Amino acid sequence: MSNGQIWIAILVAAGVSLLVRVLPLTLIRKKITNRFLRSFLYYVPYATLAVMTFPAIIDAAGNPVAGIAALAVGGVLAWLRAGLFPVALASCVTVFLTEWLTRIG
Repeated sequence: MSNGQIWIAILVAAGVSLLVRVLPLTLIRKKITNRFLRSFLYYVPYATLAVMTFPAIIDAAGNPVAGIAALAVGGVLAWLRAGLFPVALASCVTVFLTEWLTRIG
């Protein structure tokens, strides 16, 4: 890719990013009253974060089994309303133990 093409790609990406942010502000002037649309817009950031995070959780350990085990342990502890630090610590310990057990076996 030449230097000119890189700048064109950067400008196109910046333009698209700007349009995605500016268009809703300019097109939607009044409060959104549709219950479905409000609910949809409320959950979009959570869904986007989940889509970006879950593959990284599974791949981060290097062993998909360890990542899935840590995700399961973290999910259960979060469901039981454990704090962020205990969930993170238990997930890290789970990855360590799973990696250790798979090397032994």
